[in-house]
Formats: sequence, structure tokens, C-alpha cells
Amino acid sequence: MSLQERLQTASTEYQKLQSDLANIVDAKTRLDAQLSENEAVKKEFSRLTPDNTVYKLVGPVLVAQEQNEAKGNVETRLEFIRGEIKRVETQLKEIEEKSEKKKNELVEIQAALQQQAQPASS
Repeated sequence: MSLQERLQTASTEYQKLQSDLANIVDAKTRLDAQLSENEAVKKEFSRLTPDNTVYKLVGPVLVAQEQNEAKGNVETRLEFIRGEIKRVETQLKEIEEKSEKKKNELVEIQAALQQQAQPASS
């Protein structure tokens, strides 16, 4: 494979990694927002008295729900979101490492192409 072909292949792979990286950053941003929302709900639940009624939106209708069930659902959601954040952070780190390696490979190929072009122009 010629240096030009290697450059094109590496460049395409780098662009895909950058696209994947952007998608993962978006996913992490959404998860962080969900985490904040659910933590706010949990904080509000801590202020409830046993006399308060909790409602759940089911389609267009509000349905009464047991406080303990609602609190449990929020806790479960928080655990799930935290797990997803850890998974996404791991993916983010892996793709950042791959991206950095690919970037270094591109720089090496470009340097080799420049060296190859210099003797031809002399």
C-alpha cells in the first residue's frame, strides 16, 4: 500500500473515530442531564410527608402512586444512569486513546510523504 493510500485510509478512520467521539460525548451529556433531573426528584421526595400524594404521568393521565414505589423507581433509575455513565466514560476513554494513536499515525505518514516529495523536487 502506498503512502498516499495509507494516508487516505488513516484519515478516514480518524474521521470515523472523531464522529464516534462526538456521539459518545452527546450521550454522556444526555445521561448527565438525566442524572441531575432524577437527583432533583429524589431531593423533592425527601421533603414529602406520609400524607402527600405522589402522581405518575401515564400517557395523558396522572395516576396516584405509592410513595415507596415512586422512590424505589427513582433509585433504580439513578443506579441505571450511573452505570450507563460509567460505561460511556469507559468508551470515551478508549476512543480518545484510539483517536490519539490514529492522529499520531497520520502525522507520521504526512512526514514520510513530505520526505518522499523533497528529493523529487530537488
